[in-house]
Amino acid sequence: MRVAGSIRELPGAGRKACLCIGFFDGVHLGHQQIIRQTVADARQKEADAVVITFRRHPGSIVRPEHAPRLIYSLSQRSGAIERCGADSLLLIDFDESFSRQTGEEFVSWLLAGFQRIHSICVGTNFVFGHQRSGNVELLKSMGSKLGFLTHALAAVSLEGQPVSSTRIREAVKTGNLDLASQMLGRAYSLAGDVVRGDALGRRLGFPTANMDVTGRVLPPFGVYAAHAKFGYETRRAVLNIGTRPTLGAPDPPLRVEAHLLDFDGDLYGAELEVTFVEKLRDEMRFGSVEELRLQIARDIHEARTRF
Repeated sequence: MRVAGSIRELPGAGRKACLCIGFFDGVHLGHQQIIRQTVADARQKEADAVVITFRRHPGSIVRPEHAPRLIYSLSQRSGAIERCGADSLLLIDFDESFSRQTGEEFVSWLLAGFQRIHSICVGTNFVFGHQRSGNVELLKSMGSKLGFLTHALAAVSLEGQPVSSTRIREAVKTGNLDLASQMLGRAYSLAGDVVRGDALGRRLGFPTANMDVTGRVLPPFGVYAAHAKFGYETRRAVLNIGTRPTLGAPDPPLRVEAHLLDFDGDLYGAELEVTFVEKLRDEMRFGSVEELRLQIARDIHEARTRF
């Protein structure tokens, strides 16, 4: 799959294109349906299947105080989109200037860039443009005049409720990771770049990879058995999510740190993706750092029995 930051970076200028548009956080079952419809259209019409999305959530610009915490990192989102069969991914930098485009201006911008659009596929509730001035009806109206088709696909349902990114975020926050995985169509995972911490784990004899998960929705605090993937390698791991209350810091930062079993390599700068196996315990405050060290050893022993 080709990834581009502008339409002109995409190869095959003037080639027929089938587009789908959305933020696609999680690339859940409903998103997959939209992307696969676009791919099917493209294969039938000998066109390029292009997924159009945004580097950051539009809400972070339009209503930053209400912007949601995200399910996926950008690389997770891109990888899931590629697995749906898209030919190209157009990543738009959604900023203040872009947010001021009306819905009609946005569609005109797409037409000017792609020139030959066969179809645009979105969800039935899709809205876009300044002050939500664009919707499915606008797409259909412009398409009838300008020669492209509009597909508006209904939401996928699970257990009698629509699958949505909002519903997945709530499932993750409450620890219902099985439900989140069902709606995603794959095991829920959390990814982040490995950054330097304070090396407490190494001093205790259990080095950890500290993950930068800024802006991400997280499962409940606690200790989990997990699988940790980096590059093409996967290791068993014990993952801690929390604020390390035993240390008694006055304003403790949130930490997501993974101890990879039987591993002593350098992961700084790599993206680590963890898939949850089972929760071992809630976050706890211990009477001393030594008590914490002994509990970590017990957690690792317990984790080995859960794989």
